[in-house]
Amino acid sequence: MIKTKSLKCLTGFLLVVFLSHALSAKITAIKAGKLVDPEKGITQVNQIILVEGKKIKAIGGDLEIPGGATVIDLSDSTILPGLFDCHVHLFICLLAKDWVRSIDEKYRFQLWRYGNDFLNYTLNNTTTYRALQGVKNGREMLEAGFTTVRDAGGVGNYADTDLRRAIENGLVPGPTIINSGRIISPIGGQFTWGLHAERPGQGEPEYFYADTKDEIKKAVRENILYGAKVLKIIADDQPYIYSAEDIKFIKDEAARAGLKVAAHSETEEGAYNCAKAGIASIEHGFKMSDQTLKLAEKNNVYLVGTDFTGEYLKEGYGFSDEMVQYWVDLIIDRIKRAYKIGVPMAYGSDIVLEIPGKTWGEMSKSTMDSYVRAGLPAEYILKMMTVNAARLLGVENERGFLKEGMAADIIATPENPLEKIQTLKKVKFVMKEGIVYVNQN
Repeated sequence: MIKTKSLKCLTGFLLVVFLSHALSAKITAIKAGKLVDPEKGITQVNQIILVEGKKIKAIGGDLEIPGGATVIDLSDSTILPGLFDCHVHLFICLLAKDWVRSIDEKYRFQLWRYGNDFLNYTLNNTTTYRALQGVKNGREMLEAGFTTVRDAGGVGNYADTDLRRAIENGLVPGPTIINSGRIISPIGGQFTWGLHAERPGQGEPEYFYADTKDEIKKAVRENILYGAKVLKIIADDQPYIYSAEDIKFIKDEAARAGLKVAAHSETEEGAYNCAKAGIASIEHGFKMSDQTLKLAEKNNVYLVGTDFTGEYLKEGYGFSDEMVQYWVDLIIDRIKRAYKIGVPMAYGSDIVLEIPGKTWGEMSKSTMDSYVRAGLPAEYILKMMTVNAARLLGVENERGFLKEGMAADIIATPENPLEKIQTLKKVKFVMKEGIVYVNQN
């Protein structure tokens, strides 16, 4: 027989559990004037989305709104899934035009991208400080409508893992983060200046130097141990680069733990090796030939083009008009060829510079303009920022679609992005996993 005191305790515990469940089961009903399905490229009108907890409970035009539900009226807006940015650097915040540009910009793009200023930045800022910068940048990404991002490295000593955990545990607002940990690279990483034999360790922990198979295996496993959810490698940037066999070895080792591999590549040889190895994605790929693009298409290797606009190159990097034109022509040509060949593409911005007066999210969206300029249809650009990205990141069963049982990552824009893609720059409502972060109605 249960004692009275014990029975009271049990009753109290069950009441707490019941109230907690009732609270978590509260329904939010969103009235959608228009609802876009990026996968099919269609728009439905006068739909209702029921959200319960972190997930979508139901969607339909004839749903009844349960009594007591919180109602959000977005009848004058277009509703769609939260956006993805598959190449962010939340923990690298350099001031615009502070980079070194005194070398041949035209043919050695990588040298000014990762020169002395980035090395100095890594030496002068602790992982803790960079994590705090990541909090700010992550919040700005979320407020702009990016509910999921893949951080592509440059994180010090695993600042990305700590921020991901903090967001998951509700300590700070931010997007869902697929983080890459320390970038795996041949010795030297992308620091082409400032390293010398008397201080061989200056590139670490920014890069995990790995040249032999044993070193590569250790780098892969250590990244996984310390919380990486994807692996990022450097496929070129040095006279010595990973071979296709090296890259496949990394891919296979990562696959044992269920992780994908993304590769920084700015040369034709590096991109070809990545496409041949069949990794998940090639980042940048500015100088990919048609042959390499066709190989990428054949092996389902995504291109995350990080296709900067001329405005960003000029305002951020301080490029001359001649250099801006060279890179814009190169980028637009590669976009057109990749789209025509059918290479799967996902959106990535690669923003690393702080431009006064602009948020991280605003700068990330500027990359859209390159795809508009290249003539890509609005429907495909939207796919790059939603369903294609979700599939690349391997989360297509969790988020990226407005379907029953999926994460309630929902945004609203004033107009229909299938008709006016630029409306994505005016996101007025952001919900992530059932919590409203922006509501300008």
